[in-house]
Amino acid sequence: MSGVDIKDLRKRMDGALASLKSEFSGLRTGRASAALVEPIEVEAYGSRMPIPQVGTVAVPEARMISINVWDKGLVGAVEKAIRESGIGLNPVVDGQNVRIPIPPLTEDRRKELAKIAAKYAEQAKVAIRNVRREGMEDVKSAEGGEDEQKKLSEDVQKLTDEMVKKVDEAYEAKEAEIMQV
Repeated sequence: MSGVDIKDLRKRMDGALASLKSEFSGLRTGRASAALVEPIEVEAYGSRMPIPQVGTVAVPEARMISINVWDKGLVGAVEKAIRESGIGLNPVVDGQNVRIPIPPLTEDRRKELAKIAAKYAEQAKVAIRNVRREGMEDVKSAEGGEDEQKKLSEDVQKLTDEMVKKVDEAYEAKEAEIMQV
């Protein structure tokens, strides 16, 4: 039957799930993670570059991120980029190293982060449902018998249910990680 590509629908839904996991990695839990600072861009050499392109990011202990900035002249720019990123961390400059202590999260902050995670999960579900809607439109406009269309509709719905379940599982895991003291 032409017009409906389940593999393509799966790929697009997987993309929504991958995007969700990427957004989750940027949400701060009580533990240090290089993923917190990797997307932050630094003003360097006349352009904007992500932190891993100007220094080595390491996590020497559970509550500390360390960035060894390769060019001494960029240490201030790295510190400024982290302060202005909105992740609520205060970097400490030590020579060519920028250390970022990760304070434990307050109960209110945990709840706030869990709400943000829920919002990200809902956005992923909306993206998956949009792909499903397009798939169902393709099923309706495709040539073939009623039985074939019914089976394709069921396949699209089954794929949608599977992906929504994966989003829910990812959210539950992230929420448990955030709420862990």
